[in-house]
Amino acid sequence: MGVQSASAVAGRSFPRGEVWLVGAGPGDPDLLTLKAVRALEQADLVLHDALPGRAVLRHVRHGAEIVAVGKRKGAAPVPQAKIHARLVAGARAGLRVLRLKGGDPFVFGRGGEEALACEAAGIRWRVIPGVSAGLAAPAAAGIPLTHRGTASAVTFVTAHDETGALPALDWEALARTGGTIAAFMALSRLDELTLRLLAGGLAPSTPVAVVARATHPGESQLRTTLGACTLDARRAALPTPALVVIGDVVGVLAHRATPVIGAVQHACA
Repeated sequence: MGVQSASAVAGRSFPRGEVWLVGAGPGDPDLLTLKAVRALEQADLVLHDALPGRAVLRHVRHGAEIVAVGKRKGAAPVPQAKIHARLVAGARAGLRVLRLKGGDPFVFGRGGEEALACEAAGIRWRVIPGVSAGLAAPAAAGIPLTHRGTASAVTFVTAHDETGALPALDWEALARTGGTIAAFMALSRLDELTLRLLAGGLAPSTPVAVVARATHPGESQLRTTLGACTLDARRAALPTPALVVIGDVVGVLAHRATPVIGAVQHACA
């Protein structure tokens, strides 16, 4: 059994015995896609991450089972193998199983692992993309990831590997490529990350923005530099989740975006 494209999902009912991997977007329920809402309204079993809040889950139909399987800091995580088993068991029981994931399922969301588990069990799966925080957080902060004459490339990275350590990437080479770096889950590894990028040749004055809880109530932003961001972020005590944006695009616009839940508006300076 394999996957069907998202376009094939449009306008179709949610068949029993299938697993749908659905992106919930960055947090604001108005940024859910229409396909995601339709899927939530049909699902029998919803397994959701910690990021999708009540305003997103209100789209789940009455009578459906909702199970939290998210990984929260300071709490024992639900083993990934247990999540796989629950997806497969639900589908084999003839349920419409929906795996709801923050952002996009296939951008640092382990959606690929869950799709492989379904394939290994002979379960048909489908995917509905979501708005990744890697795109939404900079936009909500008024930061263009690319800008003509400033950045013609953007690199998405995670600052945590499967052990929780900084991934074994060639960070120095990444620093030399230029463009914008958008780092997921980077707050707790900001000191290591910045040292590696500085060693690669990025200037201490390189602009940095940290966008915390993007599109959520209480969204906060920190504007700083690569040389000062570790200390500044520690002093600011920013909440998680947060995205770190590194590059000259951070300083392109003279004003910051005003976060408005339900819309992205920009207050001109």
